[in-house]
Amino acid sequence: MAEKTLFEKICDKEIPATIVHEDERCVAFRDISPQAPVHILIIPRKAIPRVGLAGEDDEKLLGHLLLTAAAVARSEGIAETGYRLVINNGRDGGEAVPHLHIHLLGGRHLQWPPG
Repeated sequence: MAEKTLFEKICDKEIPATIVHEDERCVAFRDISPQAPVHILIIPRKAIPRVGLAGEDDEKLLGHLLLTAAAVARSEGIAETGYRLVINNGRDGGEAVPHLHIHLLGGRHLQWPPG
């Protein structure tokens, strides 16, 4: 059996995190190295290494993650002013943890291009 990722350990409450939302399909928590005043990660409980490896059977879960991100943005008070959702895929895409996750960034003006 493969070793659990950092995010699987957070889902299983083996590693502490500041959780802002959780349900049967996902967990959202504050990033420990925030890149904006609001920086929250939304992760599925199901271990999907990256969005490029999600299957057709993950379609509802992926939609749930996006709807959860929007709900968290509303609860954080950034929905009206705007926010960014980022999904990194692979090393060159900036992926650091091999577990699909969405970065919710907001609370300030975000520049484009992001880098």
